[in-house]
Amino acid sequence: MLRMQLVSRRDPHLREVVWFAACCRALTLLLQALFNLLIPDHTADAFHPPRLSEPGLWDLLLERLLGGLSHWDAEHFLFIAERGYLYEHNCAFFPLYPLSVRAVAEGALWPLQRLLRLRSRLLLSAVLLNSLFSVLAAAALYKLGCVVLQCRRVAFLAAVLFSVSPANVFMAAAYSESMFAFLAFSAMWQLEKGQSWLSGLLFSLASGVRANGLINAGFFLYSRGKCFALQLQVGSGSVRKLPPLWKQLFSVASSAVLMCAGIFLPFALFQYYAYVRFCGPGTGLEQAVPKPLLQLALDKGYRLAAMDGVKPPWCSQRFPVVYSYIQDAYWNVGFLRYFELRQIPNFLLALPVTLLGSWAAWTYIIANPRHCVTLGLERRKGEEEGKPRAGFCCPAVFVYVVHATVLLAFGFFCMHVQVLTRFLGSSSPVLYWFSAHLLQEYEPLLRSEGTDNQTAAPRSEKSLLGKSPGSCGKGTSENPVVRLLLKRRFITPLGKCLLGFFLSYWLLGLILHCNFLPWT
Repeated sequence: MLRMQLVSRRDPHLREVVWFAACCRALTLLLQALFNLLIPDHTADAFHPPRLSEPGLWDLLLERLLGGLSHWDAEHFLFIAERGYLYEHNCAFFPLYPLSVRAVAEGALWPLQRLLRLRSRLLLSAVLLNSLFSVLAAAALYKLGCVVLQCRRVAFLAAVLFSVSPANVFMAAAYSESMFAFLAFSAMWQLEKGQSWLSGLLFSLASGVRANGLINAGFFLYSRGKCFALQLQVGSGSVRKLPPLWKQLFSVASSAVLMCAGIFLPFALFQYYAYVRFCGPGTGLEQAVPKPLLQLALDKGYRLAAMDGVKPPWCSQRFPVVYSYIQDAYWNVGFLRYFELRQIPNFLLALPVTLLGSWAAWTYIIANPRHCVTLGLERRKGEEEGKPRAGFCCPAVFVYVVHATVLLAFGFFCMHVQVLTRFLGSSSPVLYWFSAHLLQEYEPLLRSEGTDNQTAAPRSEKSLLGKSPGSCGKGTSENPVVRLLLKRRFITPLGKCLLGFFLSYWLLGLILHCNFLPWT
């Protein structure tokens, strides 16, 4: 991260990304405080544990200012950070984020303990952490885009769009999305740079934040498989090279197994922890639980650890995985289970991101049919000449499109579809890359900027910036989103739809989430 800060001094685009992301986060916090003050909370049937200590004056003030960021799933994270995994259904939320929140509340915010009770410090800690992680995630996305897209201007625009993400409210609230986005984008960036072990460590940490971090193992497997396949094509006619290739195959397989084991390790350890806690012998834990929390368990049917000595049904399964059991038993998550007439409004909420993700996949397939059929494992003539295409349709984007499409299909058919926007927005760079690609290609304001400034790029940067006129020039560090908004009369209908989707969902999410309206 220190290196990123030093580089930002030499890269005006990165400096603008960090500045704009920080401004957007500050504006988000200001707007949520305003909405929280003006709009009364809706009574929702959501997890809302009782407060066990009387709030002080400063607690009430903090709740008025930041209370909108503690609703819905944020209640689970804050409760876990304060009480641990007391209820069985809390195990749907992975531990690294609440542990980090608790560490900051007990460490950096320790001087405030006389002014604020623990829960208030946890909320403040979550807001500060997410503000930091969202800014760092925008910077990591920019650096990742520069390496993968080979087009700094599109990478710059994509990182700026991330700062006004439709999932913006979840990046600010006490959710794990910001932390996950930072770890995932950073891991992808390091993998693209060839830093395999650092990438594996970051992917492993990401899988300790959210369950879909396990899918990121596919990036490492694909990277290793592609390198091996391309090397086979180079040396396929040489008999003398067969032994080194077999040794290299063993090396690739062993490194893949070790990396995947490292990525899956946090998930496995957490499932084991849950098994010991809820399936082990009774420890009399219910006697140490405050009575209001015991009463909440009785009223809502929440299962406590070792309650009455009765083990949960999942404990007797061949593979006792609490996460899948909770998704099935508590939230009815499963294939096509959400396909009901009464869920049509939620499908409409997810329609824009579904269309955008599907359009991105289709655009890439049409532009690279052979590359998609061969899974990118065929050595291309352009690669041999050292002249890869730049932009969204370049070969390096293939694995990211596959990743985004898998997440989109799984989320649409197997999850509560209203979470699809934040699910994709915090896990995949494709939505931002494709939106930036569309704006760069079809907005005259941005095309003219790229053409005017193409000649300003030094020769040493040609390999990074690409050579497509109007799309991959170095350009200026002027914020393209701000430029479009200031000259919105000249924006095309497509640009208005894209920016309208990003900004309207940003505001809509703030209003609904901060006032306990259904928007999870």
